[in-house]
Amino acid sequence: MSLASPQPAVLACTKSEAPTSQRSISSTRLQAPKPTLAAIESLIDEALEASIASATGPSTPPTLAKALRYAVFPGGGRLRPQLCLLVAMVESGGWPPPDAIHAAAAIELLHCASLVHDDLPCFDDADARRGRPSVHRVFGEPIAVLVGDALIVHAFHQAARGPHAGALVKTLSDAAGSLRGLVAGQAWETEAFVSLEEYHRAKTASLFEAAAAMGAIASGSDADRWRELGEALGRAYQAADDIADAIGNAAVIGKPIGQDDAKARPSLVRSLGLEGARRHLATLVEDASASAMRGGGGQLLDQWLERVAARLTELQ
Repeated sequence: MSLASPQPAVLACTKSEAPTSQRSISSTRLQAPKPTLAAIESLIDEALEASIASATGPSTPPTLAKALRYAVFPGGGRLRPQLCLLVAMVESGGWPPPDAIHAAAAIELLHCASLVHDDLPCFDDADARRGRPSVHRVFGEPIAVLVGDALIVHAFHQAARGPHAGALVKTLSDAAGSLRGLVAGQAWETEAFVSLEEYHRAKTASLFEAAAAMGAIASGSDADRWRELGEALGRAYQAADDIADAIGNAAVIGKPIGQDDAKARPSLVRSLGLEGARRHLATLVEDASASAMRGGGGQLLDQWLERVAARLTELQ
């Protein structure tokens, strides 16, 4: 199944109240007669531009402001916010409501924060991310720590906007936290014994699940029927990442490879072998498609899932 695009009711403030960056999002979408995948991608980037603009200003230390932008732009695949908006579009029957756009920005900001922290010397000590030097290599370790912290704070600021703020913040905190969220996933890498299923669920699937759930919540709909899709996609993404780490090209995937073996981290390839990991990935992609169909799906969501499946296949 595939990606969807957003709708005109993009931001909650009125034209007279909205900052210029937010007004431009509304006017752009109002001119679009029909949602497309390209329109969704543009909407996400515009929402992130507005988010970073609101997180920085004259009182922000200039190096920190520059590093915040560096951590978010240019983006990677933006799969998590795309999933959020696609689910919102299925539920709303058109362009996503304002809450969904803020939620999508929140999810991507939290994801970017996790990448900055993951690359730090105390964790992966990675030189590159998204095909260029990692944040701590460019700006130094102290600024990188603060960039991750600031992005987390601003992610929750974005989630807290609008009438569904309580449920959105709760869902995002679950995805970020120490029970089964990003913090737990990072901490599992320090343990002598790790459940591969729990590790993948916390490290990657948690935020994909939150993305799908938050898209539904922001549309005033039941989130539970979308959680399975998000978790299956997250597990599939992590499976493909494990395979890419074992046999991929660092120049293609934009980050160092061989990290799982070097750091003795849990990995599908280490557990199942390369062919077993590939078979498991194929099963997870099928599970995601089936979950989307049960959720109601739609043409754009179908197209997007096909594109995601192709991308995951390329990684192996």
